Amino acid sequence: MKKETCLTAVIIDDEQDSRDIIEGYLTRYCPDVEVLGFGKDVPTGVDAIRQHRPDIVFLDIEMPFGNAFDLLEQVEEIDFETIFVTAYDNYAIQAINRSAAFYLLKPVDIDELVEAVEKIKKEKEQADYVTHAKVLAENIRIAAKQEQKLMLPTLSGFDIIKAKEVVNCSAEDNLTRFFLLDGSEKLICRTLKYYEEVLEELGFCRVHRSHLVNLEHVASYTKGKGGYLTLTNGKMVEVSNSKKENFLSRF
Repeated sequence: MKKETCLTAVIIDDEQDSRDIIEGYLTRYCPDVEVLGFGKDVPTGVDAIRQHRPDIVFLDIEMPFGNAFDLLEQVEEIDFETIFVTAYDNYAIQAINRSAAFYLLKPVDIDELVEAVEKIKKEKEQADYVTHAKVLAENIRIAAKQEQKLMLPTLSGFDIIKAKEVVNCSAEDNLTRFFLLDGSEKLICRTLKYYEEVLEELGFCRVHRSHLVNLEHVASYTKGKGGYLTLTNGKMVEVSNSKKENFLSRF
């Protein structure tokens, strides 16, 4: 009897061993995922996606003739989810994290692979499901950083907002509260340290151990030991003495 397949996959990696390892892990630990094809670089990867229309693409970040982001720009319709695979914990991870996409560091950990697949299964069941890869691809095409989108994980799924809509963020233990331009707030289950790293290159600055601000929404700065900021939403945010120099150099 043929097994029932819930998801289909394509594996794109320039190393044969890496492709074999991921396929072997999926066969053994994710039996409801069927691997339909492979790619070893951007051109063959794009061809495999067009031919098989998979649910999931396991995508190496650094490849010959381009990288994972080049590949996403060449795919006309991104209706699949992507699990990025990389040997480097580098700049690319920041871009991936902004879209809350999935990634695995080499050597691939079996538990992390299974967890990523299971999360994708659950998210695809949601009626308003939007692939993380689609948001990431849109961000790649947007030159204006404040126009780029963030996917914020919530208890029921994800909210998608533009960077420019975020005025500031504050730490609440291991959670982060987002204050938006329209006056609404979102409490997200990730630390402020995480969002400091994700949002820094989009024009955000950590000004206090408890505060991260969008520099586009700083209305004024008042001097002091550290000083304080008045933001466009009327909030006043303290600047710590240790963060003052970095803030002033960027502002």
